[in-house]
Amino acid sequence: MKIAALQMVSAPDWASNRAAAARLIAEAAAAGAGLLALPEYFCLMGQRDRDKLALAEAAGDGPIQRFLADSAREHGLWIVGGTLPVRTDQADRVVNRSCVYGPDGKEAAPYDKIHLFAFDNGRESYDEGRTLCAGSQPVAVQAGRLPNGQRLRVGLSICYDLRFPELYRALMNPPCDVLCVPSAFTYTTGQAHWELLLRARAVENQCYVLAAAQGGTHPNGRRTWGHSMIVDPWGVVLDERAEGEGVVIAEVDAERLAQVRLQLPALAHRRL
Repeated sequence: MKIAALQMVSAPDWASNRAAAARLIAEAAAAGAGLLALPEYFCLMGQRDRDKLALAEAAGDGPIQRFLADSAREHGLWIVGGTLPVRTDQADRVVNRSCVYGPDGKEAAPYDKIHLFAFDNGRESYDEGRTLCAGSQPVAVQAGRLPNGQRLRVGLSICYDLRFPELYRALMNPPCDVLCVPSAFTYTTGQAHWELLLRARAVENQCYVLAAAQGGTHPNGRRTWGHSMIVDPWGVVLDERAEGEGVVIAEVDAERLAQVRLQLPALAHRRL
């Protein structure tokens, strides 16, 4: 089964982002992808952090969620819909939600980002806690089958979650085959840690990592690191795109998963 990470350089308006996402989804589907992931905030990279509040949707319904459901149905594949802002009971707070849709267009699972990013090096300053409520529950979903009939178990995470290995350990009971990480890493933090963390999560959990990122200089002036990639269970980067819009694609090989886990049975050796 082929999996694909879609890299975008999202703008402050939904219409242009929708068109870009539709184009990339069609490209990935034409290349044979059975599962794809969009990046964090594929729908909006606003001028200000609070811009996402105006675009926020109710859980289970809205233009962004309908677009994702329709795209999954149209192309007959699984879509991890990057993230979108979803309303909470607080008027000034939303959750950053990743919604998964099956080939029938139905939502299979939502996941709300648990770890909220904060960073201040004197030149750049971010604090997601000002506009986001944190999620609390790890989520994994069965998303399609491999050629051998094995159901594909996909663990969900979002961007800053990548720095917290305990989340991925929680997702490995039972083990996942793919860990999905839609992201919008800053250029500064991505340059330092992005590939290192992705490969570490793949190696320690002995599974594929599907990382769809924002990658480039956005109209709001922010620069994201990009380098969307797919990493195999041995930590090998199978495909990668440095910057700019595009599709990263690779095959999930059930035999490769089994081989890595058999020759080095680290998951079976866990004690904590």
